[in-house]
Amino acid sequence: MSTYATSVLHARPVFESELGTVTQITSAELPVLHRLSLKRVVLQPGAVREPQWNVDANQISYCISGTVVVSVLGNGDSFSRFLVGPGQMYHVESGAVYHIENVGDEVAELVLVLRAESPRHFSFADSVAAMTDAVLGNTYDTDAAAFTALPRGASAQIVSRDAAAVLSPGLRLPDARQFDVEAQNPPLAYPYGSAHLARRQFWPALEDLSMYSLRIGGQGMREPHWHPVTAELGYVQSGHGRMRVLSPEGRLEEYLLAPGDVYFIPRAYPHHIESLTDDGVHFLVFFDQPMPGDVGYRATATAFTPEVLAASFGVPVEQLPPLPPTPIDPLIVPRRNPRDPA
Repeated sequence: MSTYATSVLHARPVFESELGTVTQITSAELPVLHRLSLKRVVLQPGAVREPQWNVDANQISYCISGTVVVSVLGNGDSFSRFLVGPGQMYHVESGAVYHIENVGDEVAELVLVLRAESPRHFSFADSVAAMTDAVLGNTYDTDAAAFTALPRGASAQIVSRDAAAVLSPGLRLPDARQFDVEAQNPPLAYPYGSAHLARRQFWPALEDLSMYSLRIGGQGMREPHWHPVTAELGYVQSGHGRMRVLSPEGRLEEYLLAPGDVYFIPRAYPHHIESLTDDGVHFLVFFDQPMPGDVGYRATATAFTPEVLAASFGVPVEQLPPLPPTPIDPLIVPRRNPRDPA
C-alpha cells in the first residue's frame, strides 16, 4: 500500500482455526516499524487465547467488540483478573503471563499493540512441555506419572473452553491494569472531533505506551504536526481517511485509509489526517511514550516573527497569509475549505 501503511485485515494469519484468528503487523510486514507492532485477535464465543507472555515488550490492548476475561500474573506474584468490554483497555507488562477468554455470546475482537517492532512470546503450555515429568512432579509436589498425559507437541494459540466460564463478582471491580478509555470525559472535545486519552496522567500503569481514541468528524481535520520524541502507530477502527507524510529526504507520501488499516509515523515526521466522508473517522492512535506530545503547525507559526516567516517562505511580509496567534495547538481544527480531491 505505502511505505507507512498496510492492512491487518489482509495480512496472513499467524494462527487460524474455527475458534479464532491472530494476525499481526510487525517489521516483517511493514519494514518502517520501529519499537511498535500490532496484533488483531478474534475469539469466537467460548474460545481462549492460551496463557503466554511477551519476551521483550509491554503491551496495551483495546477491545472493539465482545466481552472477555483477562487474567495477568506479573512480577512478585502480582495477580489481576478482570472483565474487558467494548471501548475498554488493558495493560500487560513484559514478562507477565496472561490469558484472554471470550465469556460473551458474540465474537470478541481486540487490537493489541506491543512495544517492539518484532515481538516474541512464550506459551505456558510449550514451556511446561519443555520440562521432564520428574521436574514437573517435583515442581507441583506430585508423582511424575501425573504428567505423562500432557502432550509434548506445539501448542495452539487459541483453544476451546469445555466448561462454562467462571465469572466471579470481583471481575467488575476496578483494576490498575484495566482502563475504560471510552467512558472518560474526553479532555479534547469539539463539534468536529474529540480525543479520549489513555496516557499516564490518567492511567498510571503505563510505562512506555499510550493511546488516543481519536474521532475526526466530517467537518474536522487533525492539523499538520509532528511528535518530537514519540513514534505513532494508528489503527482505523471505522470510517475512511487520508494521511500525508513528509520524510527528511523530502519524499512526500499521501495515502487513503480504510477500516482495518494500520499506519506508522516515525518520530518527528510531519503529517496530517482528515476524514474523507461526512460520517467521520475513528482512529486508535498508539504511541511509544506514556505521555506523548506534539508540535503543531499553528503554534509553530506563532513562535516566529512575521519577518522570519516571510524570509523563510520567500515572500514579502505583506503577502503572508493570516496566521492566527495560537500559543496552544488545538489538535483538531475545523475544515473551513472543501476537501482536496482524493
